[in-house]
Amino acid sequence: MKVSLIVATVGRTAELHRLFMSLAAQTYTCLEVIVVDQNRDDRLDEVIAPFRDRMTIIHTTSPLGVSRARNEGMKRMTGDIVGFPDDDCWYPPNLLHNVIRLLEQHHCDGVTGRVIVQGEANVYAQFDDAAGVVCLANVWRRTCAVTIFFKRHIIESIGGFDETMGPGAGTPWIGAEDIDYPVRAMKAGFKIFYLPEIQVFHPNPADQGWDKMAHRAYAYGAGIGRVWKKHRFPLWLVAYYLIRPLGGTVTCLIRGQWARARYHWNALCGRFKGWSSTL
Repeated sequence: MKVSLIVATVGRTAELHRLFMSLAAQTYTCLEVIVVDQNRDDRLDEVIAPFRDRMTIIHTTSPLGVSRARNEGMKRMTGDIVGFPDDDCWYPPNLLHNVIRLLEQHHCDGVTGRVIVQGEANVYAQFDDAAGVVCLANVWRRTCAVTIFFKRHIIESIGGFDETMGPGAGTPWIGAEDIDYPVRAMKAGFKIFYLPEIQVFHPNPADQGWDKMAHRAYAYGAGIGRVWKKHRFPLWLVAYYLIRPLGGTVTCLIRGQWARARYHWNALCGRFKGWSSTL
């Protein structure tokens, strides 16, 4: 089976080179990389050139927005399986080999895994330790864009990402497009399996500093709330994921961690805004 990897990229070169180095080191080599370039210059030419003899690379462009980029990449993919690595993540050498093996082993339509960061544990997301089927109740702990690997027939059935969501969309909903997509797949009847042994490396977002993370938390939270509203998530689940950042806010205030408290508070406000807004 052939794997198509769709990489939306803007503003990064060193990080993209690191990703390409990890792809060149894969033990599974039947793959193509579709680079969807959203830069306004040719900065990627020097990054891509050294790898053209080592793998199939399709270099194309799209308007800004990660969802627009992924949808453009889907139009050009020729693989049986599609993945969506960020331009600043990187793969362990056996990742794609494991993806193929586990898709066959579990007889499912797609698999997801966890993100591994250096430094503070679980700052990226609280991923489950146990494997299992992804459902509406646990999708928040069992999926992330960079760990999604879907068979082609899912894309052919449900279409592309919601272009009103995700970074660069130009809307209030700059996150959770990678939650919306598997939810749509599940609602269409496809089986997605979460396996913590599928692991993708990613920089620790906390390295940016909690002030910067707090600034973005509102818009990412709004995306989460948007998914709740769009897919009519049950009130108990909405309440649970509103109470969690409230608890984080109070805990951080008690500890004098003001920037982290703002992060949790902004996430809470954004989630409520997305959930309470009209579609």
